[in-house]
Amino acid sequence: MLKDNFSTQAALYAKFRPKYPEEIYDFVLSKVKSFDTAWDCATGNGQVAYRLSETFKDVFATDISQKQLDNAQQADNIHYTIAQAEKTDFQANTFDLITVGQAIHWFDFERFYQEVRRVAKPDAIFAAWGYGTLTIDNVEANVLFQDFYQEQIGEYWDAERGYIDDEYRTLPFTLAEIESPRFAMSYQWTLAELEGYLNTWSSVQKYIKIHHENPVDGFIESLKAIYKSSDTFTVNFPIFMKVGRIEK
Repeated sequence: MLKDNFSTQAALYAKFRPKYPEEIYDFVLSKVKSFDTAWDCATGNGQVAYRLSETFKDVFATDISQKQLDNAQQADNIHYTIAQAEKTDFQANTFDLITVGQAIHWFDFERFYQEVRRVAKPDAIFAAWGYGTLTIDNVEANVLFQDFYQEQIGEYWDAERGYIDDEYRTLPFTLAEIESPRFAMSYQWTLAELEGYLNTWSSVQKYIKIHHENPVDGFIESLKAIYKSSDTFTVNFPIFMKVGRIEK
């Protein structure tokens, strides 16, 4: 059964999800041999597709959520369509690069890798990356956040979240792997930006459906003993990758 955990909060997702650093693209693109066509799978808010559109002649971006695509970034050479990761209408031997940002842990791995091999050109590059749980630079605030993440909301994550917590080390990967560096994202956020990001979480939306109240409200209120609404603070995210060359 397909899991669509993000349609409900698609507009928030487009506004508040972190933007991947340029260093990720620099690394991935350095492995690519031709820049005709790329597929961004589970494109979400379209941020990866938009960046790839600056380099590739055509970018095809798919998602299972129409609401996500309705909020995605647009460019003349991006072609958005509804499709499962594991089953598309693309012709065989089409893509020079296939990317998945913060989504591969939701897939049927065996079927997805079969589809990747089918639609990729020989010697194409596949790259999937994710980002882990944020940390806050203030010790007291970070303790409160970790309690919120692990104790208050922890049981409402789907099992697939474990691949994120393991930083993709346990993620099945059947392609010819290319060693990749670690990256990170760092932002100066306000309480409103942190609140917006937390409301994109599938676990928070699940909690709301069950309890008819938003757990983020109480957590943000607890942080007001530390930060004013106008204050900014540093949040950091670790980034991890699986990159492979598709041999045929």
